[in-house]
Amino acid sequence: MIRQRSSGLALVVTLAVLIAATARSEESQRKPKAPKRDSQASEAADASVGLALEPGAIDILKAMSTRLAAAKTMSFTAVSTYESPSRLGPPLVYATVAEVTLKRPDKLRVITPGDGPPSEFYYDGKTMMAYEPAANLVAVAEAPPTIDAALRAAYESAAIYFPFNDVVVADPYQDLAPTLKRAFYIGQSRAFGGTMTDMVGILTDQLFGQLWIGAEDKLPRVFRAVYLDDPSRLRQQVEFLNWRLDGEIPANAFASVKAASARRIAFARPDPKPPAGADDAVKGQPSKSSKKAKKRSAP
Repeated sequence: MIRQRSSGLALVVTLAVLIAATARSEESQRKPKAPKRDSQASEAADASVGLALEPGAIDILKAMSTRLAAAKTMSFTAVSTYESPSRLGPPLVYATVAEVTLKRPDKLRVITPGDGPPSEFYYDGKTMMAYEPAANLVAVAEAPPTIDAALRAAYESAAIYFPFNDVVVADPYQDLAPTLKRAFYIGQSRAFGGTMTDMVGILTDQLFGQLWIGAEDKLPRVFRAVYLDDPSRLRQQVEFLNWRLDGEIPANAFASVKAASARRIAFARPDPKPPAGADDAVKGQPSKSSKKAKKRSAP
């Protein structure tokens, strides 16, 4: 599973959609321990949780993946909540809502009305656009010919990440499998989606998570996770609502005239730039400002 606990549309503009999930322990098993920094401790932690892939749990994950991968078109609402530390100590909870529409293999639209600054993302198989309506700013870039490749390019080039990426990729199970270390069946619940769900716990290289998956329709309802490298163990969740598979989608759904006419900005990562002269300092060379100062002080 891809993990990026930062804003979803984090361009130079504040295009925000934050990621999924948190976790609840399996009552009949020991809680997985956070991996240690050194390899020997990491191996000991791995042994303590058993590394079991229960066939029943794997069957449920594969059935969900098959259902999603078979859909030619898909739309749903993703409600993502995540914890963030407060000044008082206990974490606060924030949320974003995203309306998602896709058509396989090469079209995706994500409309995020809130919370936070509204944002829109369009991918039509050739270009991708990240648009902030309030500021009337848009970033546009050429894109690869598949949704999976476009999501990867959007993250690598502009730090754009969606909490539901693992649901919209071409094969969700194969996307998860390389990092999956444990999967176990928990039981059933009617708490989400107005339907009976099967609960599955997972442990990957990055997270300990729990999924609620429709027992009949095999659609994901909730994914909760805690990331193992997070010392605060902050919890994250994405809830999936309003599923619609293989419905008709208008041909113009994956572009926006208004977005295309907005003021252009660079499609680039919003990483902070080092202060002037920092590169020289790292290399052991005096910065330009220090060189100027020496010239001024020279006799």
